[in-house]
Amino acid sequence: MHVSLTTPALLFPAISLLLLAYTNRFFSLAALIRNLSADGKPIHTDQLKNLRQRISIIRRMQESGVLSFALCVLCMIFIYIGFNKTGSFIFGCSLLLLLYSLLLSVIEIRISVDALNIHLEEMDK
Repeated sequence: MHVSLTTPALLFPAISLLLLAYTNRFFSLAALIRNLSADGKPIHTDQLKNLRQRISIIRRMQESGVLSFALCVLCMIFIYIGFNKTGSFIFGCSLLLLLYSLLLSVIEIRISVDALNIHLEEMDK
């Protein structure tokens, strides 16, 4: 498989937008946690567990997204200096990390929905 220099460059805007979305998720979650702790109301154990899980997953999403971006840059460097096979391999690794990041995003969304359901159950009481 031959990967040209422009192929990994196509991922730059996509990965950048994903990282921005992940950062927004993190900031929203951080604000939620700060608001919960400032209210002084008791917090359900399931909510705390859920928040910890989401923080961990978002961190892994961001890490894998950044690594994917870094491997894209490395891929371009290898292709630029003429090591096309190595560049193609690194590009494949970058794609796998991007896929992993997207899968984590789906998992985090599901956990977020679970958190909303817990909150709705508490409101029902």
